[in-house]
Amino acid sequence: MPNDLTFDANKAAPMKIYDWPTGPYPARVRIALAEKQLRSRIEFVPVNLWKGEHKEAGFLSKNYSGTLPVLELEDGTFLAECTAITVYLDALEGAPTLTGRTPYEKGVIHMMTKRAEIEMLDAISVYFHHATPGLGPDVELYQNEEWGLRQRDKALRGMHYFDAVLRKQEFIAGEFFSMADIAVIGAFIFAAIVELPIPQECKALLAWFARMQERQSVREQLAIVPPNH
Repeated sequence: MPNDLTFDANKAAPMKIYDWPTGPYPARVRIALAEKQLRSRIEFVPVNLWKGEHKEAGFLSKNYSGTLPVLELEDGTFLAECTAITVYLDALEGAPTLTGRTPYEKGVIHMMTKRAEIEMLDAISVYFHHATPGLGPDVELYQNEEWGLRQRDKALRGMHYFDAVLRKQEFIAGEFFSMADIAVIGAFIFAAIVELPIPQECKALLAWFARMQERQSVREQLAIVPPNH
């Protein structure tokens, strides 16, 4: 582990990202890369979710949690978790800043990102893995349908929460696009996979998402259609 905690963009390449192109969590990092114009520095290494490759020993040696995506740095360090990867990438370059410029912005963005994960992204993930066929019987070794349906309902409540937030401000964490917006976009990519639409009464949330789809980084991810399982 390097002792120098400063970042040098010229020393950042090459980097590898282990992911799966239709995964909603990998989409978060891919959007951040596009926003920061860093994709040319990344080699993408596919890990097939549908075949359970993320649960095999070779991948678990890179990420104990067996989740995607994972960023491998030039010195062999592995960074997992979308928020951690985005914070690292954000520090490599200047504008646009996705994780905040001031202590206040950083705190609010991280709070809202965590809420997006707890209230929607992770809840939709549980619904997918427990109350739908998920990744298939070879990967889904245990399912609890009742728990999955409870989490589906939690995600819907989360949508109403973020709708209330967006009635008062332009973006999820305030006045500009941030990591928190990317987390909610990731949730809606996942929601589309499980056919869980945004409630029509959430007008502010629907309007926000329509605006987000106009961003090039987001359009590219929405254009990637997952396999029909």
